[in-house]
Amino acid sequence: MTWLDWYNSLSKPSWTPAPGTIGLIWQILYPIILVSFGFVFVQAIRKKVPWLVALPFAINLVANLIFTPIQFGMRNLPLASVDILIVWGTIIWAAVVIWKHYRWVAVAQVPYFIWVSIATVLQLSITATNWGR
Repeated sequence: MTWLDWYNSLSKPSWTPAPGTIGLIWQILYPIILVSFGFVFVQAIRKKVPWLVALPFAINLVANLIFTPIQFGMRNLPLASVDILIVWGTIIWAAVVIWKHYRWVAVAQVPYFIWVSIATVLQLSITATNWGR
């Protein structure tokens, strides 16, 4: 069974966005993430912010990148739920620690945070509904 057949076979809430909508949202968010996260990493390399400020951005990036292989490669809903909670939590952590250094970076995370909040509720709903599959 392909990953798409598997995903389509899962019980999902009626408000689940279409795959095309999800893709479009990520196409908008990834440039924001690239610019804001990249800026933080450059500032850490230049020693304008401590590496501990860049840490939640790094953890977020890794957790974001491994979500798809966990969800669709491993087809592990509980682990994908843990992963997306890490993504969600590190967005908050990152915004808090960067605020006193570069407020625009914290504000730039708002659309990302809103979308990941929706995606987290969706993921937790799918996991609960399909537990044991």
